[in-house]
Amino acid sequence: MPSTFGIVDLFAGPGGLGEGFASLVEDGHAPFRIGISVEKEASAHRTLTLRAFLRACRSRHGSLPKQFIDFHAGETSEPDWSEVDASAWQLAVEEARGLELGTEAAATAIDAAIEKLKSGCDDTILIGGPPCQAYSLVGRARSKGKVGYVPEEDARHYLFREYIRVLDKLRPAAFVMENVKGMLSSTVESRLVFEMLMEDLSSLGTGHAHHYELRAVRVEDGKASLQEASHPADFIVRAEEFGVPQRRHRVIIVGIRSDLAGRAADGEIAVSGIERTVRDVIETMPALRSGISRGLDDAAAWRAEVLDAAKLLAGISKGQENRALREAFLSVSKRVKDNTHTIRAATRLPDGYGSSNDELLQWIERAELRAIAQHETRGHMASDLGRYLFAAVFGTVRGYSPKAADFPLVLSPDHRNWHSGVFNDRFRVQLADEASTTVTSHISKDGHYFIHPDPAQCRSLTVREAARLQTFPDDYLFMGNRTQQYVQVGNAVPPFLAKKLASLLASALGFTA
Repeated sequence: MPSTFGIVDLFAGPGGLGEGFASLVEDGHAPFRIGISVEKEASAHRTLTLRAFLRACRSRHGSLPKQFIDFHAGETSEPDWSEVDASAWQLAVEEARGLELGTEAAATAIDAAIEKLKSGCDDTILIGGPPCQAYSLVGRARSKGKVGYVPEEDARHYLFREYIRVLDKLRPAAFVMENVKGMLSSTVESRLVFEMLMEDLSSLGTGHAHHYELRAVRVEDGKASLQEASHPADFIVRAEEFGVPQRRHRVIIVGIRSDLAGRAADGEIAVSGIERTVRDVIETMPALRSGISRGLDDAAAWRAEVLDAAKLLAGISKGQENRALREAFLSVSKRVKDNTHTIRAATRLPDGYGSSNDELLQWIERAELRAIAQHETRGHMASDLGRYLFAAVFGTVRGYSPKAADFPLVLSPDHRNWHSGVFNDRFRVQLADEASTTVTSHISKDGHYFIHPDPAQCRSLTVREAARLQTFPDDYLFMGNRTQQYVQVGNAVPPFLAKKLASLLASALGFTA
């Protein structure tokens, strides 16, 4: 029989990495089964638990429960899932744990789960990664501004050591550790965090029969494989090379237990090498307008603001070099005038939903669904609508997102440093015919970095659009309020990428069905 690996998923967030591993099926066999996933943030833990419940329901019954389909469609309030399927809910509660790693309570629960997992599977896999904030370039910049901040005392710098502790306890066949690129240059006590991590990983052979050989994911000639790294940058994985419509670059370290490492170099999977685009995953989504965060917010008021901005921008787009911009602003004006049913939320499934032959859309679209969920816009200040309009038109016409110097003076925000270069990318449109920029948790703060490519919608991305760029399936519901949903989406590993990594690891271990 093919082998089954039990998964321990630490710092799981909403479960993107685990979703990819758990969803892999090869020749009718699922080689990976999640035994325990751990996340301390309450809303992400709710998301994780619901997903574990749905996975158990699908495993037991072959389909999603009707109560979830109704709830997903917005037709009912959230039911008591334990009453929908008590056994599936119990499995989900045992799998998804709301624990703070590094505490004694978490260590006790994880150690008990490890013993149970080892007895029920052929071998195990550890996945996950420490929180990004303390390692990321943005996180470090923000921390420097905190009065009395001492990097050496920031516990987040050392959370990877809890990952190491679990790794040493579990002794899995392999592990997958993910983190931001900033980890490669982050320092504590004048030492590179990455060096400290590598020392900890290298010391795991002490007192055991086997150590771990570290591998980097390499893409070359249409194939992805696991190879030895000669430089820290070799561990950077580019999500767009695996069919993710997003230029998301992350450090991913794969460790193979030395008794299995001999076969790892022969493992490989095919990758298309074709860049997937923003248009590929959000073009068919129902068109929406943004809200107006201050003052009257209705379709007529929004339309008036956008038409005024389009008229102003068309009027100042003079000269032959700006002719295409002028025509684009006039075209947007006509489209906005003709659209008499502008709405802020929609659940309608796109035409042909669930029938695509495209691998990525087959992954995202789920035929059981009756609606699109969490596709609702947020409000923007009226003064920002003109900037969103300009950025989207500029991106469409010129093929790149405008910098601060490209904006007309009439749209300059009230920032003293607007033209200093500090706010150079303050407003960034996602280009329809390219992969998106990295979707981050910052999308929860405002939409300025994630402007929708269609100028006539004049808005930032919805939670569902951001989730699609992250390759979450449409039946993946994010719990909590909208801000919490955005944070979960931005912090996650793209599940489609995770599934590719799972397939590569299964091939490298030589245990494919």
